[in-house]
Amino acid sequence: MLIKFKGSSLQFTLSKVFLFKKQLCFFLVSLFISFSANAQCAMCRASLGGEANKVQAEAVNDGIVYLMMIPYLLVAGVAYAVYRMKKNSK
Repeated sequence: MLIKFKGSSLQFTLSKVFLFKKQLCFFLVSLFISFSANAQCAMCRASLGGEANKVQAEAVNDGIVYLMMIPYLLVAGVAYAVYRMKKNSK
């Protein structure tokens, strides 16, 4: 069933809603799909280079990624708290 609306403002609003849904879907998909990342600084790479330290290099990579996630989670938590305060004040 196809519904046609007359009026440009309603059409503009519907296009914004569909755009928001598409962006939300892309964000959720990219959030749950992860790729392997080699997150080493130059000093860590130089000291852990070679085949002998492969397990240690992977552990350092995991630690760097873990430490990198914490600030993003804190900022997201603060942003959510501000959003809730503004939503409740209206």
